[in-house]
Amino acid sequence: MPPLLCLLAAVCVGLSKSGFPGVSLVTVALMAEAFPARESTGILLPLLIFGDLCAVQAFRQHTLWHQIVRMLPPTIAGVFAGFALMRNVPDAAFKATLGWMLLATTLVQAVRTAFPQLGPSLPHSRWFAWIMGFWAGVATMVANAAGPIMAIYFLAVALPKQNLVGTSAWFFLIINVFKLPFSAALGLLHAPSLKLDLLLCPLVLAGNMIGRRFLQKIPQRLFETLLLVSAVGAALKMIW
Repeated sequence: MPPLLCLLAAVCVGLSKSGFPGVSLVTVALMAEAFPARESTGILLPLLIFGDLCAVQAFRQHTLWHQIVRMLPPTIAGVFAGFALMRNVPDAAFKATLGWMLLATTLVQAVRTAFPQLGPSLPHSRWFAWIMGFWAGVATMVANAAGPIMAIYFLAVALPKQNLVGTSAWFFLIINVFKLPFSAALGLLHAPSLKLDLLLCPLVLAGNMIGRRFLQKIPQRLFETLLLVSAVGAALKMIW
């Protein structure tokens, strides 16, 4: 079963980077089921970076750099906080911690899916950017699960879909590369995990191509609802 979970997770990475951030929640759950929860975050990180590179190549012309510059400081602060959390949470409790983080992020995605009109009505204030950025930084360091949080923010500032995907691509590429030394310091990056990542990269590319060419035929609301149900179930399993 773990090899199949890895294959599915890699495809989900590609899907999540092609405009469906909710898929990232399922990716986290699959990898945490296939490997010990803490180790799964290190295995997943290089795959996310490869997915970011694919997304940058496809959507780079739609990037809004002023949004990236605005969100980098609070997100980086959140990464430091998440790193401290990972160093102090015992291995036995980390899977439950990951489950709670996944559950909270799933709630954000559920609100975004159920009430898309709330996004543009949120204020363009610095405090909102710092709250969302800091939470995204903690979530991405602990669980690689910041996609829905940043989607909420980008909807709040009324980014069109193409700009949302293009800006997210560069933003997460920068943040995920920034996270590499932290994951290495925690002992989560090593030769066997990188070899596995290399084998899974073609499936990330395949998932990205599927997301770009075919998923527009599936109603996004139905698609994300099914993913959210799966993510909630996985999070509850991690917690209990």
